[in-house]
Amino acid sequence: MSSPTGPDPAAPTGSGLGRLSLRTQFTAVIFLLAFLPNLGVTLMSPLRLSLLNLLWILLVGVLSAIMGYFLSGALLQPVSRLEAEVKRRDFGEAHPDDPSEVRSLRAAFTGLLGRLGTEQARRNAFMATLVHDLKTPIIATGHLTHALTTLPLPDAERREVGAHIQAETARLLALVQQMADAHRFERDDLTLNRQPTDLRALLDDIVRRFAGRAEAAGLHLSACGGGHALTDAAVLERAVSNLVENALRYARRTVVLCAGHEGLCVADDGPGLDLPLDKLAQPFNAQPAIIAGQQFTAGTAGLGLFIARRIAEAHGGQLRYTRLPEVGSATSSHPPLEHADTEPAPVPFTHLTITLPEVTP
Repeated sequence: MSSPTGPDPAAPTGSGLGRLSLRTQFTAVIFLLAFLPNLGVTLMSPLRLSLLNLLWILLVGVLSAIMGYFLSGALLQPVSRLEAEVKRRDFGEAHPDDPSEVRSLRAAFTGLLGRLGTEQARRNAFMATLVHDLKTPIIATGHLTHALTTLPLPDAERREVGAHIQAETARLLALVQQMADAHRFERDDLTLNRQPTDLRALLDDIVRRFAGRAEAAGLHLSACGGGHALTDAAVLERAVSNLVENALRYARRTVVLCAGHEGLCVADDGPGLDLPLDKLAQPFNAQPAIIAGQQFTAGTAGLGLFIARRIAEAHGGQLRYTRLPEVGSATSSHPPLEHADTEPAPVPFTHLTITLPEVTP
């Protein structure tokens, strides 16, 4: 049983004066400033206090209270107007008679509502992701499982259905991992465990991991260049893997990973991005996205780019997108890709670069 003498958590805190409205407090201050001097002069008068003097004091008190009430209303009129706008959720431009404090408060409210709107949009897009992106592989897995358990399939077809189930499960797990990573990297307090990293060795590991997928898609995947930097290798590998996954999805023939003095670059001969990188690299974007000429519904279309960008920023760099006339062009500030194991194709290449500070040979 709780103590009856304990504080009521629902009760307002602070002094009794603090519970009064600002207008009441302003009225009281103005009343006292106007009334007390008159009261003092009257009481200190050598004349004997009479009924007329008492009536005069009473009149001065009433007039001081009335003056305090109307002056406090005039002083607080910008605040009252702002309160009405907050209730209507109708924020316009600052009024000419707004004092600087009210202008600052208006700007703070506007920023707060903007952040709340952004969070609401992301939450709606997150729900759209759950409904659309997660539902699709789950439904496919359900149909395949039903066929596997109820239909008299030959062994070859059963193995094929089982392979499809594994593929859909892997797709579902990858999507869940991306969503978890986006939630993790969206926070500002991302911490890294930096260690000296061989950038070429990191790229070689990624190439080996994606070699089967690239071969199945008829693509040539290779790595080039070299360098060392102080990075969180596991986190950086996640960023490059996201870029490689996108490159393998949209490339026509070639995907090249290159390490150089600027950092790590993933280049492919796909059609490139149709929107600015800042608009695409957003977590749980509520708007449909067009990537490489293909339209994606709201949800996780830009999660991979967002994760790569946040990891680059956490390392003190940035994610940069360029579209070069051809591989190894003289206009490129990236490591020349003609050192790769493949001949450069005479088509524009998409370059997504994770810049890193202090890359050494």
